[in-house]
Amino acid sequence: MNFLITNDDGIWAPGLQALAGALAEIGKVWIVAPDRERSAASHSITVHKPLIPKAVELKLGEQAAWNVNGTPADCVKLALEVLMPEPASWVCSGINLGANLATDVLYSGTVSAAAEATLYTLPAVAVSVVEQTEDFSTAANFVRDFLRQFMEKPMESPTLLNINVPSGTPKASRVTTLGVRRYCNVFEKRVDPHGRQYFWMSGERVDCTDDPESDLVAVQEGKISITPLSFQLTDQRMRQELMARGW
Repeated sequence: MNFLITNDDGIWAPGLQALAGALAEIGKVWIVAPDRERSAASHSITVHKPLIPKAVELKLGEQAAWNVNGTPADCVKLALEVLMPEPASWVCSGINLGANLATDVLYSGTVSAAAEATLYTLPAVAVSVVEQTEDFSTAANFVRDFLRQFMEKPMESPTLLNINVPSGTPKASRVTTLGVRRYCNVFEKRVDPHGRQYFWMSGERVDCTDDPESDLVAVQEGKISITPLSFQLTDQRMRQELMARGW
């Protein structure tokens, strides 16, 4: 299989390098990633300045690697349209340092890079470790073994799988649903030396679900969460209601 690897932590992030090394054991790897950290970039793209890919050598078994002065979504677009000489089989984003759980996926550059792949009808996986760590081997090896099963039986339809790996030794894995998370006390007000008010975004997480099938509960129980995501955002219930009203 041909793997495109990207992330939002930047091409030099150890999580990306661990994932690339693991996937190089089962297929060909191309790496196209931001030249710096682009966390919380969501699905933004660059339209008012040129994108400049620069070739780098990471010596991870990759076929080639480039860093790009753009967002994670930019990297996927540029790789699939221009840089990769062979079609990609999977797009793999990560391994992100920090969880991408529940509704935080809406802000995540890691998840959005994988979501971009589904617009090209490609299967994709976004991978994150829940806690701060310097060892990404558990997550990287899990993804390698997980994707190996699709070599003989490819996925029937392009799907984004959001994987979150808890700290320590995971007890098991679980296919989950997306939980709900919000933040309270989000903005801290400060005053600069000129007397002007400004605000620093911070806040405390509040998990708003105790559904045992959710990704939040799975990682709390020490299990790897695998959440299939779809970006078909149409609210079918409301669509039917509007049609019933004659619209």
